[in-house]
This record gives sequence, structure tokens and C-alpha cells, in this order.
Amino acid sequence: MSTARFYKWRSKFGGMDASMMKRLKELEYENRRLKKMYAEERLKAELRPEALEGKL
Repeated sequence: MSTARFYKWRSKFGGMDASMMKRLKELEYENRRLKKMYAEERLKAELRPEALEGKL
């Protein structure tokens, strides 16, 4: 492990106990999931008018 990687890890997780690190990982996972859901809904919203134009 490089020194830079260690200090980056320590700045992110330093001072946290195991339960706080677990909670952080859960929140990061939930954030990724919500961003993906938002992107999918945004894409649907952009495609919907185009699809309606073709039917009119």
C-alpha cells in the first residue's frame, strides 16, 4: 500500500469505529442506487415527449 493511499484512507475513515464505517458504506450504496434511479427516470421523462410526437 502506498503512503498516499494510506493517508487518503485515513482522511476518509480515520476516527470511525466499525459501525460508523458500515453505515457509511450503506449510505454510499444507497446513494449510488438513488442516482441510478434518478438517471433512469430522467431518461424516461426525456423520451416520453418524443414518443408522443410520433403518435400524433
